[in-house]
Amino acid sequence: MAAKFVVYFDRSKKFRFRLLASNGGIIASGEAYESKAACLNGIKSIQKNAPGAAVVDETVKKEEKTPAKKPAAKKAAAGKTPKKPLLKK
Repeated sequence: MAAKFVVYFDRSKKFRFRLLASNGGIIASGEAYESKAACLNGIKSIQKNAPGAAVVDETVKKEEKTPAKKPAAKKAAAGKTPKKPLLKK
């Protein structure tokens, strides 16, 4: 079975669609539409525009903006001179 779009009514009696994978899992779902024609136009838009759609990974941007944390040991030692060992006579 290939992927398919399923049109259905939501609880508010508005038209919606789901894109189902070949195993029946939901890949995507559409917004609520007032008419069936508008819902079908939403499906047509995805069919037309999605094949060349870019993937934007915003998780990478967030990681790059977050500075790396310094290890706690280095923070505590920063700016302090090490103590000289006591010599016993």
